[in-house]
Formats: sequence, C-alpha cells, structure tokens
Amino acid sequence: MSLFTAQVRPDEGLGFLVLGATLHDILTRLKAEPQSFPKLELTYESTAPVTEPVVLHLPSNGLRLRFDGPEQRLRLIEVLDFTKSHLTYKDRDILRPISTTQSDSSAVIHPSGPTYKHISRVVGLAYPGEYIEPNSGDESGIGLYVLSYPGLAFSFPLKSSAWSPSKIESLFASTNSPPASSMAIFRGKSWPEAREHLFTEAIDPTDTFVTLFKKKETVPTDIRLVRIHGAGEVELVRSGTYTPLWLQMGQTTPQELVAELGPPDAIYRKNDRRMSIHKVRRGTNNRARPDLTDLRLQDDSTDTDQSSAHTATDDSDDDTEESEVAGNLSGECFYNYFYHGFDILISAPSSHSQYPPSKKATNPESEPIIIAPGDAPSRLVASKIILHGNIPGSYPFNRHRRCRWEIQYLPLQKGQDVVDSETPFKSIEARLHEEWKSIYQNEEEAKARQRGMVLNRDWGDSPGSSCELLGGWEDSLGGKRPDAVGGTTEDIRGMGSTTLFGFPGLVFEVLANGVVSGVTVF
Repeated sequence: MSLFTAQVRPDEGLGFLVLGATLHDILTRLKAEPQSFPKLELTYESTAPVTEPVVLHLPSNGLRLRFDGPEQRLRLIEVLDFTKSHLTYKDRDILRPISTTQSDSSAVIHPSGPTYKHISRVVGLAYPGEYIEPNSGDESGIGLYVLSYPGLAFSFPLKSSAWSPSKIESLFASTNSPPASSMAIFRGKSWPEAREHLFTEAIDPTDTFVTLFKKKETVPTDIRLVRIHGAGEVELVRSGTYTPLWLQMGQTTPQELVAELGPPDAIYRKNDRRMSIHKVRRGTNNRARPDLTDLRLQDDSTDTDQSSAHTATDDSDDDTEESEVAGNLSGECFYNYFYHGFDILISAPSSHSQYPPSKKATNPESEPIIIAPGDAPSRLVASKIILHGNIPGSYPFNRHRRCRWEIQYLPLQKGQDVVDSETPFKSIEARLHEEWKSIYQNEEEAKARQRGMVLNRDWGDSPGSSCELLGGWEDSLGGKRPDAVGGTTEDIRGMGSTTLFGFPGLVFEVLANGVVSGVTVF
C-alpha cells in the first residue's frame, strides 16, 4: 500500500479531501486509487440515512470523514492515526520522526502523534484549549484536552487529576507530555464554536474545490435544489446568485440542456422503445417478457466509475406503433448527469402531465431563464427527469450525487413543512393523495391508481411488472456490485425490494424504511 501524502489546509481540507465536497465525489476519487485506499467502511443510520450524518472510515489510512445527511457534504475530517499517512502543514511534517544514534546503526523512532511543542512550532500559537471531562463511569479517568486553531484542532489525552488551567503550559512542555491522539479539520473559528452547527451550516459549493473532482473548468452551474412545480415544470436552483434554470418536460431540447448544464457525464442509448414509462396501453393486457440480451448496456458511457441510471419503464404491445417510433427516433437516449444527481430522458415530444388541482396553469411570478420549446414536432426533447437520492445501502448507491428536491405545488396548511427529499414517504403520500383526490371518481379508484408496485432488483426485471433497469452489470454479474464500498464486489441479494408509487407526473421509488430513493418527473 502506498502511503497517503497530503497537505493540511485548516478550514479547507486535507489534500483532495475538501470540506464541502459530496459523498459521491469523495467515494469516486477514493475508489479510483485502491493502492492508496484499500479499505473503505461506510456507517450510517439505517432508519434515518438522509437526516443523520454519514461516516466514511479509512482504517488503512487512519482517517475518518463525516458527512451531513441531507446534502451528503463533507463536514469534518479526522486523523485518528498519524502514523498511517504522511501529513504536512506548509511543507513541514505534522508528525516528525525522531532519529537516535546507536553504537553501530542509526534508528528512527516514529511517535504515535505530534507533541504539543512541535505543533506550536509548526502551526503557531493557538487559542486557549478546552478540557473535556471523561464520561461518567470511565474508570480510566482520562479526558481530552483540545488545542484549537481556526479550522484545525488537536486532541491530547489527559487525566482529569492532572488537569489545571494554570499549569497546562508547563504540563505539555515536559518531555513526558502525551502526544496528540487525533486531529480535526473543520470550518469555523474554533472547535467549540464550530461543533454547534457542524452539520447544519449552509455550504456554498462555489467556495469549495469541487473542480478537483468534476474535472470541469468552472462550477457556477452546480444544482443545489430541484423544485417540482407540476405539469412537467421543473426549476433547477443553482449555487450562489445564479438565476434558476427552468425545464419544461416535453419541450426543452437537448441543445438547450447542454448550453445551460454542460455536456452530460455519460449518454445511455437504446435501440428500442422500452425506456418510455406510463404510456397508455391499447388493446390486450398481455405482453411478452423482454429478452435479457436486449437489456444489456451499450458501451456509450464516458465515465469509467459510473453506470447509467435506474428508471421504471413500460413496454408497448402495439407493434405497428413501436416500429414507427423506432424508425423515427433513433437518437432516443438518457443524458446522465452523475455530478448533478439526475438523468434526463431525451425522446419524442409529448404533452406534459396534468396541472395540479391547486395550481393554475400560469408561469411562476419570477422571471428566470426559461428554456424555449423546440419548433419542429419531430425534434427530440427532454421528456422525463430522474432525481437520485443516493441513499446509503440502496441498490444504486454512489452512481449519482445526492439530488435534493421539493414539491412546490402542494399547499401548506398550518404546521406543515414543504415536502422535500428528506420527508418520509408516508407523509408525502398523504399530502399527494389529498392534492389529487378530486380527479378520481371515488376513494377506491384513488387507492387503486396509487397503490405501490414492487421492484425486485435481485432478479433483474421484476416478473409481472413494467420495470426495466438501466445499467448493465445487473444482468452480467448475477447480483454482484463491482463498485461496492469496502471491497471489489458486494452481494446485493437479500437487500430486499423497493416499491414504486405513482401520482400524476411523479413516480417515487421507496425503500423498505420509508425513505425515497428516487423520483421521476414527467
């Protein structure tokens, strides 16, 4: 294993591990260097993976990375073992080896951590430290003395019996003083101040070094939030003061997407019509199971670490219509924006979904940049957008960055919050059911239309469903993930099924714990 070497940048990061970078960015980079990072361990709260912090442990490198749950952005970098990485600060070693001359040879001693005196010489004078008492019931009686700098802190083990604010300098100046046991890199003036809002403070991606991961020249188009306005109308909220971008499903053209979002990270092409979902069926209800050989991914991807997106699809029984479409729309494909967290289906122009009952068919009051519809009816347009949640433990984890979203057209009653990507699906379902109940004849019809459909990825295409998986390795590897965290493969059998729930213009993919893994807007 090659030793990880990095510069310590207080308030910014550690080498390419930059505060504010996404979990997807970091994992993609780490997996690209298995010689330096042979083992990755991901820890998360299975019942609340999008609200509680996600922890990535690198045991071979002595590092621990903490991300917030909603945005999955890196908030804290911890060095737990100074001997497993070569760390420098302004080209000076954080942990300095000690050379001792013996009678016949020279030996080098590697202490377990930097001393108080060495840190003061390398980093400079610090704010007065803070002593954290040991936990109640801890028989060792050892607490932590935290030496804090802006964006940087060192922890020293210290017995509570030895702690004295007036004697701390003399205590650590002695040759027997304990070395630092850990180091933290964060955003803030000091550790006591920063820890209060460590996982809640807003981070502007334009202030981070995301270009190191995206390999893009600029980052002004970073999408912070997707607002769903109904009737296929989607607002992409960008970082900083940049004007939001509006997409209209069934009208926005691929050329306009590329002009505003840049070229896609990959393009997934198909040579048949089984990508379209929620298509009105005509004639018989019988349909043939697709040939698995037709479901394999064609080699159109330009991203070596990613696969195409998952989406629900519907097969057509109308052979005549299918042959006509296949002849006219050979350019039908998905635009994969892995670093934005969504995929966009490019297909034939079609009418958007119906307007929500509570919303009038008018444009928003603001005057954002609106992508104009194409003039020629034969032109390909954006017909669906798939927003990915990047939920730890889910089947498509780490294929896309987490995309946050809000459903804007739902009216707010007293005590209600905006429905967003962190809202449990049980609450989302209740709010949407109330919104759309007027379009059904009775309650029974509403429940029948809105009932879930099981999506079992353990067996590829679910028997009796209208599901098609975009990717390729599902068919060829027999349920093994090549990009799993913690090793080269991961057996995904037994992870269980997810459920698809449909509402006008929306399809939700929901995990067994009630968390929304993805949503399709059309």
